[in-house]
Amino acid sequence: MVGYNIQNNKKIYGLHATTIISLAQLLATSLWFSANSAAIDLMQQWQITVADIGWITNAVQAGFIIGTFVFAYTEIADRFKASHIFVCSALLGAFFNFCFAWFAHGLIDALIYRFLVGLCLAGIYPIGMKLIVLWAPHQAGRALAKLVAMLTLGTALPYFINSFPTHFAWQTVMICSSSLALIAALLIYRLGDPTVSPKPQNIVSSGGTFQIFKIRKFRAAAIGYFGHMWELYAFWTIIPLFIAKSGIPEKLGYNNISLLTFFVMACGAIGCLVGGYLSKYIGNRYVAIGSLSISGFSCLVFALGWRFLPAWFLLVLFAIWGASVIADSPQFSALSAQSCPSEKVGAALAIQNSIGFTLTIISIALTTYAFEIIGLDSAWILLIGPILGVAGFYYSANKGVIHV
Repeated sequence: MVGYNIQNNKKIYGLHATTIISLAQLLATSLWFSANSAAIDLMQQWQITVADIGWITNAVQAGFIIGTFVFAYTEIADRFKASHIFVCSALLGAFFNFCFAWFAHGLIDALIYRFLVGLCLAGIYPIGMKLIVLWAPHQAGRALAKLVAMLTLGTALPYFINSFPTHFAWQTVMICSSSLALIAALLIYRLGDPTVSPKPQNIVSSGGTFQIFKIRKFRAAAIGYFGHMWELYAFWTIIPLFIAKSGIPEKLGYNNISLLTFFVMACGAIGCLVGGYLSKYIGNRYVAIGSLSISGFSCLVFALGWRFLPAWFLLVLFAIWGASVIADSPQFSALSAQSCPSEKVGAALAIQNSIGFTLTIISIALTTYAFEIIGLDSAWILLIGPILGVAGFYYSANKGVIHV
């Protein structure tokens, strides 16, 4: 009975910790697309194009990529306490986001400040995943699903703020997201790391992280993750333009594009939670591949049918696409985390993120550039990710590389 009570208390405390971490992720990742929510205002005030908005998004991605690469290559993610890294990153991210609001007066300024925000996000997203794994090692799939659900809501949150009828100045939206990041830092500071966790490693050889790809299960899970990443951030970047260009606001008599965008992106949070629940019964592998397949099919239907499908159907399709496009992320991350040694989890997730986000720069640039030329047919570019991700994962499985 005593053993049962101790085990039960651990589960309750772990649930409390993962809830706090997920909430902090929600608040801190509002930094990610805070500038994109003001895209229309920025295009008008700074006289920039859709492709320029793509580059502002890619500045964040580039900062994130370099940050995660440094974390992985130096293995900082496993040398220091995860909570300390998260807190420092959230504080600095809030500061640079604030600087963007008040000191950016054009595209060059914007690229610099957004790049610095991206660097800071490298200490928030993958480190948040490591904290989840540390606090709930035996429930990684469901716990990470909750974390990514909060990341999705956090990413969509600036669109919600910008959707209010009063139409806040875009600087106000940025300040709000900075304030939320400060609250996130406070939450993680109060929580800290679990009492029993892998001690920071005193690793001498840098670059050893890349040896993680010799682990077959990790390598195969990463293939699916990379296909997912090709599609995800390009979809999040282009979806408000898809909504506007497809005529959904006019045909449905609802012209609040920001709120429609928030709705589509927020569906991803529901997708993550449902996927996390299903992973308990059918496993991480089937949820991950199933979600990636559904998002790819949704993309295919849109690319083939946007010319003649009714507006209400397109909105429902966007909602399904928005739910499935992110639901596979925590499951692939769980597969990756479970396949490598515990003392390497932070670095492994960081390098996987770094490579995955490198792909997003290419897909975002191609999609936004193509949108200016061929409009909604640019959706075909997004379809590349799900096709290669599913095919690569199953090719590895059939070759006996992975058994999960």
